[in-house]
Amino acid sequence: MGFSMVGSLGSQILVRNCHQRKLKFESFAHGRKHTMDFNFAKLRSHPAKILLSKKRDAIEFEERTSPNEVRKEIEQCYELIHRLGRGAVYLGSSRMGPGHSHYLQTLELAREIATLLDCTSWTGVGPGLMDAATKGALQAGKPVGGFKIGKEAGEWTASNFHPYLPSETYLTCRFFSARKHGLVDAAVRSSISDRTAVVALPGGIGTLDEVFEILALIQLERIGSELPVPFLLMNYNSFYSKLLDFLDDCEGWATVSKGEVASLWTVCDNNSEALAYLAEFYDLPLSDKGRRETELQSTRGAVSS
Repeated sequence: MGFSMVGSLGSQILVRNCHQRKLKFESFAHGRKHTMDFNFAKLRSHPAKILLSKKRDAIEFEERTSPNEVRKEIEQCYELIHRLGRGAVYLGSSRMGPGHSHYLQTLELAREIATLLDCTSWTGVGPGLMDAATKGALQAGKPVGGFKIGKEAGEWTASNFHPYLPSETYLTCRFFSARKHGLVDAAVRSSISDRTAVVALPGGIGTLDEVFEILALIQLERIGSELPVPFLLMNYNSFYSKLLDFLDDCEGWATVSKGEVASLWTVCDNNSEALAYLAEFYDLPLSDKGRRETELQSTRGAVSS
């Protein structure tokens, strides 16, 4: 076993780098030093668990005992995708709830995309915009699937179960690497009949992590898709405008080639632009509602210019 960790539960707890079967915690509280030793057996048939608790807080850490555990979870992700089918993958904030305008926009977008592409909708099965995308797809009467993680931003998940989705439609992942494999593979196109997309909604650190990972895979042609996958960046209310300005600056610093980033995704300011792009990409007719909204947005753009 070998890992290092620093944590704080009211008092300072320091864990030194450790490569033995003995783990030492040093706690400093009220000017006094306390030491806790943990000894691990030589042979284990299951992950070792360390539970740190102090009054209100309880955090459980699971040790990876073998790469087979991660591999098994990745296989479970692939099995779920094979059963439910690939489709539109949504990446977005877990903190923007039903009262937020982006939640309502996401719900409508997911409903329209599920209808347009007639595909499964995939999310991180969490709250916020992930929940909006899930509900939108369900309103369209289309299948949904997802890869849940035990901890979402800002809260420790009390249960591994989703409040309304059937348990056979999602997988609760222990490892972020397995979850990322699942979210990427769910958007892969292996035949011309596959209609998939990656939709990047407004979000924070976790969303940006997923967005740039997929962006890099597309850039390096390592996403594993035989056919192009449309990647949409939803710039609701100019949410990503400063990020786009930064990426433009990167061209000036020569860290990316001119036009390179723009060639990897399509920036959409609203749902109408996203639906119009996907309809054109897959040569599909827009619904009457989608067509009217697209025409309205085009008229507004012509007036403003």
